[in-house]
Amino acid sequence: MGVLGILSFIFVTLYLLNNGNPYHNYLINKYIPAHLEQLGYTDDDIVEQHMIAPKHGVNQSVYHAHYLVNFKDEPQLEYLYGLTKKGKNVVQFCEKRGTHYKDDTIEKTKHSESECIGYLDNRN
Repeated sequence: MGVLGILSFIFVTLYLLNNGNPYHNYLINKYIPAHLEQLGYTDDDIVEQHMIAPKHGVNQSVYHAHYLVNFKDEPQLEYLYGLTKKGKNVVQFCEKRGTHYKDDTIEKTKHSESECIGYLDNRN
């Protein structure tokens, strides 16, 4: 029985390290696409959208996993969205990643929302 417990612990730990928390992933995939729809975006406006899990610490106000969106009319930028732990509110990170790292920006761009939070703010 002890060996089975140890093997189960190892399996669960490896799964979580490689895939993230399944409940958090579910929340991200539930709230953020719905938020984009509420803003009026359709599949025709978006080249790519999916959940990502960074390998480093991000803003502690949001779940670790977040969502990447690449719009057709701004293919050089990747927008990042997060879901707050309190209230389950969708937030856009102020930082937009350029498809080439030198193109990263915090400037207001075409799809910038009126409020944003810092990607690396509030880290421990």
